[in-house]
Amino acid sequence: MPAPKKTARRSLLVTSAVLSSLALAAPAAVAAPSPSGSPSASPSATPPASMSTVGGARLGQPGTQVNLASGVPVLPKDVSARSWIVADAESGDVLAAHNAHWRLAPASTLKMLFADTLLPKFPRTAKHKVVPSDLAGIGAGSSLVGIKEDETYTVHDLWLGVFLRSGNDAVHVLSAMNKGVDNTVKEMNEHAEELQALDTNVVSPDGYDAERQVSSAYDLTLIARSGLQKKDFREYCSTVSTKFPGQTKKNKKGKPVRESFEIQNTNRLLSGDANLPVYQGIAGVKNGNTTNAGATFTGVAERDGKVLLVTVMHPEKPEHNEVYKETARLFDWGFKAAGKVQPVGELVPPKGAAQASSEPGANPSGEPGANPSGEAGGSGSGSGGTAGTGSKPVASARAANGSSGIGIALGIAGGVLVLLAGGAFLVNRRWPLPDLVRRRTRP
Repeated sequence: MPAPKKTARRSLLVTSAVLSSLALAAPAAVAAPSPSGSPSASPSATPPASMSTVGGARLGQPGTQVNLASGVPVLPKDVSARSWIVADAESGDVLAAHNAHWRLAPASTLKMLFADTLLPKFPRTAKHKVVPSDLAGIGAGSSLVGIKEDETYTVHDLWLGVFLRSGNDAVHVLSAMNKGVDNTVKEMNEHAEELQALDTNVVSPDGYDAERQVSSAYDLTLIARSGLQKKDFREYCSTVSTKFPGQTKKNKKGKPVRESFEIQNTNRLLSGDANLPVYQGIAGVKNGNTTNAGATFTGVAERDGKVLLVTVMHPEKPEHNEVYKETARLFDWGFKAAGKVQPVGELVPPKGAAQASSEPGANPSGEPGANPSGEAGGSGSGSGGTAGTGSKPVASARAANGSSGIGIALGIAGGVLVLLAGGAFLVNRRWPLPDLVRRRTRP
């Protein structure tokens, strides 16, 4: 499907201010789309000769797409991923890409679409008592946060389990609250179509390997960009660690007591790991790793006022944390190239935004039904708070320019949001990631 024509990207309309809050296995890729356009189940390690051209004709071509010219840094040579993309999160410009529309297994990066679809549905203060059927159908070897039957959790707890521990158990409980897995898959596919993430086909809402379940680096980047419009999404994906409710047990006096345990974000650019420092300016988004997908990751980071999105799918190198290392190299390139390199394509707006741009008197408030403030769960969500008692939203590493990572440019508290005039898709002049990120520094 061809991309819609660009709207007047830099025609600006100021809207009201918004307060910000803040499985492992060997690689084997799922094939690119069949000639009919439906996802294929046959494994392949070779990109198709022709792919989707959503976002621009060059993005449908195999291989690396970049406009190198005088003053533009050379791309890093040690990137082995089968597919990747570097994009400006604000303008939507794709700065460079490699097999951007290759349909591959997404792993838990698909949870970004799950969250973007379901976050607005339930107030984060809502409670749910888990029954056995809620946890049925979780794949063997799934990542779990540790949800127990007959225990009660808030929606806030469940989303922390989804984002920090990539808990398939939390996904299944939220899906049960949403009339079941089948209904959730249906809604996710509908939302992907609305976002014009047309490479994506959802079979399992948690990203667990399933026949014909595919996405692309382009689509995952679109999905992340949409999710980051939501305040709760920004908070959860940037939380480094928090306390999670445990199981109720009787203490020495025979009184029921529910303990808690700490969970940490599995995004290693956010939380750090041995020989892998926290990336300067990182603020999310989501990682994944399964048999078919190998390692996958979509990240958002800011440096010197520039906000970039990078997606990396299935690095061929077997080194530990390779997906994060390659993402970091592409971020580094993107920050050096931004403002110098001519884009090779664009991240298209959702269908509703594109349609609204052509209608007189269109309401520029985001996707149809979107909360203009970006809050999830409606007015009762309480999404202005932090991620629970003891939670630690990301405090990004001090950037090379001396700013506290993402906090200075992105931590807008009551800042002015900027919209595309008539386009209706929220594009923030300064991406409003959690304000709390500027209050701490990372080692």
